[in-house]
Amino acid sequence: MRIDVAYGREVLPVEVPDHDVVPVRRQPPAAPLADPVGAVREALEHPLDFPALRQALIPDDHVAIILDDRLPNVGKLLMPVLEHLKEAHIAPAAITILCPPRSVEQPWLDDLADEFEETRLEVHDPDNRRHLSYLASTRKGRRIYLNRTVVDADQVVVLSGRAYDPVLGYSGAETAIYPALSDEATRRELFRHLTLDAPGSEPWPVRREAAEVAWQLGAPFLVQIIEGTGTDVVHVLAGPVENSDAGQRLLDARWRVEIAEPADVVLAGISGDPERLSLDDLARAFASAARVVKSNGRIVLVTAGQPELGPEAEILRQYENVAGLLYALRQNKVPCSETLFLWASAAEQANLYLLSGMPDEAAEDMFTIPLDSPGQVQRLLTGRGRCLVLPDAHKTMAVVK
Repeated sequence: MRIDVAYGREVLPVEVPDHDVVPVRRQPPAAPLADPVGAVREALEHPLDFPALRQALIPDDHVAIILDDRLPNVGKLLMPVLEHLKEAHIAPAAITILCPPRSVEQPWLDDLADEFEETRLEVHDPDNRRHLSYLASTRKGRRIYLNRTVVDADQVVVLSGRAYDPVLGYSGAETAIYPALSDEATRRELFRHLTLDAPGSEPWPVRREAAEVAWQLGAPFLVQIIEGTGTDVVHVLAGPVENSDAGQRLLDARWRVEIAEPADVVLAGISGDPERLSLDDLARAFASAARVVKSNGRIVLVTAGQPELGPEAEILRQYENVAGLLYALRQNKVPCSETLFLWASAAEQANLYLLSGMPDEAAEDMFTIPLDSPGQVQRLLTGRGRCLVLPDAHKTMAVVK
């Protein structure tokens, strides 16, 4: 059987005997939206179980927009939100766009119209106590400190994607508020919940806490984006925080897949713009494959482009074995990181092979075996047992059912 695996903007054809292909059960994928920007505009006018957002605002309101800057074409998706606020007579100077701590550069600012040049931009700093404010205590007694701009805002709007997360189960929506915009001590403490488990029907503890915090904050308004292949968008929905589960269901419909048994080899791909490829994408793809590969099996990840090698890559390269890194993470001896946990957990489960633009020496120091060309992939599949193919593995939740 010929199978085409998308990586970057290329396609890699591989041959796998029919009897060696692990069948996958998934729902038919939704078609990409022809006009995602128009879909955001429509969702704001006709949210779920709520009137148009502008009807809930008055001109004197201060609005905080919590922005998931990893979204594809994020500046263009943000524009209809700003325009909607303008229709409610909210002055640009009364709007703050709030980005998560990881945000370093904001090239998407070029996509914003000049009329919004007075809009404030803030990157959350969890270590800066002056930019944090006490909100309340949870039912279990945790004192919640959040970004001061969010606490002081009259209206909070969250524009985020939905994805799978090793602490939250599902990220985005209310979790873009908490724990994303909490203090550093809380963020570090919550990393003890890191797991490779697949989320189920019951919310995980941190996500339940996030829902409680959102309720204490008031009435945040959610705009949820469900991505498709590459930079496609397949769903946009908006509404109050009570509609968060609707985004989860749409995410599962697009990206949750089930197989009957673990595979000997998992061939994983990452498609889309190679310039957007990150180390976190690679870690999530490896982890997705690790859930459905046999112990000591093979994971072959095919990508295009070279991710930026930042501090997390340097930490990976400092350790000679995976067990040492996982121990250091659990003991808080290195900065807590989902990327490090996912990468190390995958390397503990299987042998990792990587086709990318990363220098061979760096890849070898990060518990992977670098591949020089797409042609090497076929040799890793031939005669190696049962094979599972995971397109866009970094977005996929694959589970053995």
